[in-house]
Amino acid sequence: MGVKHAREYKEILEELTEAIGSIGDGYLFFEMEAAEWEGLEVEERKDVLEALADDVFYGLGEDPVIKVGGGMIAYRPKHHCIEVSVDGKESRIIRLV
Repeated sequence: MGVKHAREYKEILEELTEAIGSIGDGYLFFEMEAAEWEGLEVEERKDVLEALADDVFYGLGEDPVIKVGGGMIAYRPKHHCIEVSVDGKESRIIRLV
């Protein structure tokens, strides 16, 4: 089973990358230390976040909920969306159709 979508994957990936970037300690997914993350250039961080978003998107096809740092990312097939819970108070919705 995969994540079903009707929108362009590129658009979904851009929105998912931005939402995951809002998770303050999302770098923990890669077992990075805060100092390592802060040592990256802005473009390097963007590349890491995009790779993470890509991994998460395909991972959601196997496991509908993935923990990323202090946040959670959930595939909601009934609602045709991915929900990114940034910190328990803020959520971002990525529409798939």
